[in-house]
Amino acid sequence: MTALLNRPAARVGRARARGSGDGRTALAFLAPALIGFGIFYVYPAVRGAWFSLTDWNLLSDPEYVGLDNYRELVHDPLFWNSLKVTAAFVVINIGIQIGGGLLLATLLHRLTRSLVLRSLVVVPWLVPNVTTGLLWMWLLDANLGFVNHLLTGAGLDNQGFLTSPDLALPTVGVISAWSGTGYTALLLYAGMLLIPRTTYEAAAIDGSGELRTFLRITLPLMRPILAFVMVVSLIDSFQLFDVVAVTTQGRPVNATRVVYYYIYEEAFTHFKMGYASALALSLVVILGSLTFLQMRLLRASTSDLA
Repeated sequence: MTALLNRPAARVGRARARGSGDGRTALAFLAPALIGFGIFYVYPAVRGAWFSLTDWNLLSDPEYVGLDNYRELVHDPLFWNSLKVTAAFVVINIGIQIGGGLLLATLLHRLTRSLVLRSLVVVPWLVPNVTTGLLWMWLLDANLGFVNHLLTGAGLDNQGFLTSPDLALPTVGVISAWSGTGYTALLLYAGMLLIPRTTYEAAAIDGSGELRTFLRITLPLMRPILAFVMVVSLIDSFQLFDVVAVTTQGRPVNATRVVYYYIYEEAFTHFKMGYASALALSLVVILGSLTFLQMRLLRASTSDLA
């Protein structure tokens, strides 16, 4: 009888031992990633927070100045202008990426599921951003660019796509969106595949058309995927640097001086590393707040498929 009573306790002990062993195994596999995250993300972030409280020009030792860099930031018109430029770019980039991505994903889902087409759609995203910037800079050149050659051939005037204050930022937005729309479409297409086919069949029996089905079924059921795509696109848009550095260098007249490029200039052109660190930390706070707000408004943690 005593042996029978001790069996459940023995099973519990073995289960706990297995759970403890699984935890150690999982930790061993996670250790390289955790160590890398600590070295390349946590440590630089802590150092950056410290430098944001100092006056440092890379040539001398950092001098503690408290919150002076943040006070300067609040009264810096170039910083606020760079935020305004970045916000305009985010609207252009995300608008094109989400709109174009939904269109491509819908076409892939409803018309064809060819692996070749899916591979071709994502090719622009695989091209390095520097290469993308150089490619479009040559194509849009006011004198020798192929796009302006087509415009003059059609009897239209040359356009300074990257030199006009009115056209430069929208052009950079289109270039960046061209690069990322395929990847966005692939993510949205994967989300569409999660929707049961029987849902579409039931809608067709009820007489729902393609547009009504898309608005009333596809979009609501894809809310978590859309939220994820919008958050990733927002963070990626705020980190725009490569295309601007290659094509416009923030010109003309600060029209494309996005916040990432402004931070780079303050750090490595004016050697104001402390101030640049304060700018970067402020950007982290802004991005974190916007991401949290998006996740709450879009209810990203819930799905109508459950």
